[in-house]
Amino acid sequence: MIDLLEGRFFKTFVTVLEEKSFSRAADKLGYVQSTVTTQIQLLEQTCQQKLFHRLPRGVKPTEAGLKFAKFAYQFIQLGVSLEETLSESNEPQGLIQIRLQESFFVTRLADPLFQFLTKYPRIKVLPATGFRQDILRKVLDHTADFGIVPQDPERNEINYYPLVEESLVFIASEAMAERVNTRGMEVLNNETIISFGPTCFYNSHANKILNQNGIQVPRTIELPSLEMIKKSLQCGLGYALIPQSMVAKEIESGELQVLSFSSPLRMTHGLIVHKDRELNFASKLFIDYILNYFQKAELRAVHV
Repeated sequence: MIDLLEGRFFKTFVTVLEEKSFSRAADKLGYVQSTVTTQIQLLEQTCQQKLFHRLPRGVKPTEAGLKFAKFAYQFIQLGVSLEETLSESNEPQGLIQIRLQESFFVTRLADPLFQFLTKYPRIKVLPATGFRQDILRKVLDHTADFGIVPQDPERNEINYYPLVEESLVFIASEAMAERVNTRGMEVLNNETIISFGPTCFYNSHANKILNQNGIQVPRTIELPSLEMIKKSLQCGLGYALIPQSMVAKEIESGELQVLSFSSPLRMTHGLIVHKDRELNFASKLFIDYILNYFQKAELRAVHV
């Protein structure tokens, strides 16, 4: 089979997969649509498998297509690594794709990422946000070089590198915190919990803790961003379980308060990478830099 495969076919396959359309893939690649169609057909003939379902509006991968995708991404990444290794430039360059939660990027990664890119200006980093399961899936199918997740996924295919321990706390407006302190946690039976949605790690743990304490959640509000959640909490629309670092300034100013009925939940954010991922030179520099940064940050915290 390998004798019949060409590198450009892999690139075409991945572009169709990501664009979900032959025509959009052709536009992105600078091909006419018939070229994309022919290359995908040749791939399917070589694999003796149908790789895409043709739909009225676009395409979606078949089960065989999803399996093929993992190898296509690895093939392309290997080509990028080879090109960078053979490059005459002595200055590190390359592209790094990383998936992580918005809250971690805002509170933890922005500063070291800025320092890294200042040191290596020819390296490009493409961050994308997601929740734990989405991040894990992107790393498993090789569409992301790295992920940062709030808990060790404990998967054989994944290397997990602990970065920083974090406290999760229930947070609310001053008025709601006063009601809880005065009347007890039963008050929350009539309040709304705010989160990023059911797939969010924080949301699932909030419901688990509340159920353990006999609290039934009557209403939920799902919001797409950290700022919307904080503003909603300040308005008294509900309460939320989120990392304490996300609201440190608001707690210090008194705009938001920690609900004292529950002990903080500890979790450890870690960097994940697929064991079979062929890391380019830029990615190796990145992982070394980030691990070293957080290790030094932990040592500074111990000595404070």
